Amino acid sequence: MNADARELAASFDIEKLTPEFYENPYPIYRALREHEPIKRMPNGSWFLTRYDDLVSAYKSTKVFSSDKKKEFFPKYGDSLLYEHHTASLVFNDPPAHTRVRRLIMGALSPRAIASMEPDLIALVNRLLDAMAAKGSVDLIDDFASAIPIEVIGNLLDVPQDERGPLRDWSLAILGALEPVIGPEAFARGNKAVKDFLEYLEILVARRRSKPGNPERDVLTRLIQGEDNGERLTEKELLHNCIFLLNAGHETTTNLIGNGLVALSGYAGEKKRLIDNPDMIKTAVEEILRFESSNQLGNRMTTEQVELGGVTLAPGTSVTLCIGAANRDPAQFADPETFDIGRTPNRHLAFGTGAHQCAGMALARLEGAIAISRFLARFPDYELNGEPVRGGRARFRGFLSVPCAVGGEGKKARP
Repeated sequence: MNADARELAASFDIEKLTPEFYENPYPIYRALREHEPIKRMPNGSWFLTRYDDLVSAYKSTKVFSSDKKKEFFPKYGDSLLYEHHTASLVFNDPPAHTRVRRLIMGALSPRAIASMEPDLIALVNRLLDAMAAKGSVDLIDDFASAIPIEVIGNLLDVPQDERGPLRDWSLAILGALEPVIGPEAFARGNKAVKDFLEYLEILVARRRSKPGNPERDVLTRLIQGEDNGERLTEKELLHNCIFLLNAGHETTTNLIGNGLVALSGYAGEKKRLIDNPDMIKTAVEEILRFESSNQLGNRMTTEQVELGGVTLAPGTSVTLCIGAANRDPAQFADPETFDIGRTPNRHLAFGTGAHQCAGMALARLEGAIAISRFLARFPDYELNGEPVRGGRARFRGFLSVPCAVGGEGKKARP
């Protein structure tokens, strides 16, 4: 097995991923951690799999830059995809990153998130009622993906009858972030940015003429800026609205879908959570660690730096493998074990440092309410078909999960 693991690590190429990798990347991650934890790729970039190395990169924002202009131009050229992915919060360094993040965080304050809880519970209960009436459902279409679309739609106050295209736009734009994309994925992503921008121009114009409450309406807050006169440019405003939907959509869909699939495969942990519903918070953290919704991050070195005994030259592209770091035995005891009571659990599913996910409190709330209420309503749910993976290396989740929830289930709590 050791020779096999060594061969797995030696042959790994981020630009030539196999079907087996998409199905289950963790044996390869383990092999890389053990044999080549800082691995040079054939394209000249480096791939990091150890927890401590990722933390070092996350916290050294000056040396490990998030600015993607140099990295993305060869991939996207002078396109709308390039404009979008270099204008959004996550792919910028301070001071641009700091300015946009402060505006978004102001609208995602603890008080603002707490105020969303009643509407979120009502939404989840409506979805549970609809699933109970059907009996046989798809956990993604009928549940996991429907929740974040509504939450982000509410945050930006997108009219209900205009939310139809949001999910497809998001999937197309995020799909273009895969390590390698073909011309079709590029064209699809580019068109999604174009269509999204055209829609947002209309939405923003409406909101400028009739502002919402900036305490609850993120779009109004982004338009009005801070009291000190800090404003976003029109381009920053539009692209960060797209970013908000994308950041809060697929990753939260994956958290809920991955969680329900993992629990269905670990009967003891599922029963433990049903018997102890107050464990939902640690369960959500373990789902985030065990099957991280976002598996890969990227940085570019700005100067020569040594990491784990390897010297990286300035201008080196670095991939941070979150999925591997979250199963690093140097940080987590029995990392391949799914343990809903795991504590401490300092996973990196939301990153760490200056770029730690701005919406993580909201994602945790959505995951906790969705999974706990689903289990309370349908404790005997069973997968009744083969789950279909999303075919992504960066964003790990499912496109489809056939499931039998059985009749009416238990009546939802108000």
